[in-house]
Amino acid sequence: MSDVVGLVLPFFGLIFVGFLVARITRQPLDALGWMNTFIVYVALPALFFQLLAKTPFEDLTEWRFIFGSVVSTFMIFSLMFMGSVLTSRGEIAQSTIKALAAAYGNIGYMGPGLALLAFGEEAAVPVALIFCFENIMHFAIAPMMMALSGDEKTTPLRLALGVLRKIVLHPFIIATALGVGAAYIGFRPPVPVERFLEYLSRAAAPCALFAMGVTLALRPLNRVPHEMVPIAALKLILHPLLCYVVLSWIGNFSETWVFSAVLLAALPTATNVFVIAQQYGVWVQRASASVLITTCLSVVTVTGLLYLIRHNILAPDLFP
Repeated sequence: MSDVVGLVLPFFGLIFVGFLVARITRQPLDALGWMNTFIVYVALPALFFQLLAKTPFEDLTEWRFIFGSVVSTFMIFSLMFMGSVLTSRGEIAQSTIKALAAAYGNIGYMGPGLALLAFGEEAAVPVALIFCFENIMHFAIAPMMMALSGDEKTTPLRLALGVLRKIVLHPFIIATALGVGAAYIGFRPPVPVERFLEYLSRAAAPCALFAMGVTLALRPLNRVPHEMVPIAALKLILHPLLCYVVLSWIGNFSETWVFSAVLLAALPTATNVFVIAQQYGVWVQRASASVLITTCLSVVTVTGLLYLIRHNILAPDLFP
């Protein structure tokens, strides 16, 4: 158990340090803007590009793996969405945010750092693939569902162009595309450039986790919404379990790929869910609460999952 605690303690410790510093210094949330810009536009893209560019191209086209991980996430989204629609008598906008809270994990800020720490550089490829394709799904679903609810007043063409712009221009997806292209042609940057990318890559995880802790500290939790029980259960327990079963069923993937996908599925609600809720003015405070509560609970659930993996209690394939 000590090896698992040693693995997750620095990781969750950085989140706690960010939380504590934010509480002590009382800086406004806007003060985090340039750090978030550095993380999203510089550090994490450098990490994705550097790792993918070194990967054999054939490893980047595993469509069954992509299908399994994305379908698992969509099933969780659909389950929460349908349950919410039925209980709220057809409220689409709120149900969309609830479903995102149950399915959209923190695979950008938490995913790369924890997966690489737990499984090594081999985890970079599945993490990047999951990030790209799941974000494409989320970027498409959110505006489409808000349009169906009647809250998004825009033409279908403008809506489609807006979704396409978010996908094509996202820095992570651009970096991933460049990394895949570099792997395909066998391009390696000059040594000074590679050292520069390495320097930026090392800053990605610490900065992202610190920023996440600050964000959690500056979004106060007034009360625990009753919806948190199904959201937390779906996000932290059922999502990784479903991902594990689906990937075991549809193919024989390497141990690192399967466990990387399961770990990403087990991560808490993404801070982007709060951003989306704020953008549309729907379920804002409760979206913030879902990020905070699932993140706190994930200290236990993610640690437990890593214990099962590291001690070979969880088989790499349910159907060998």
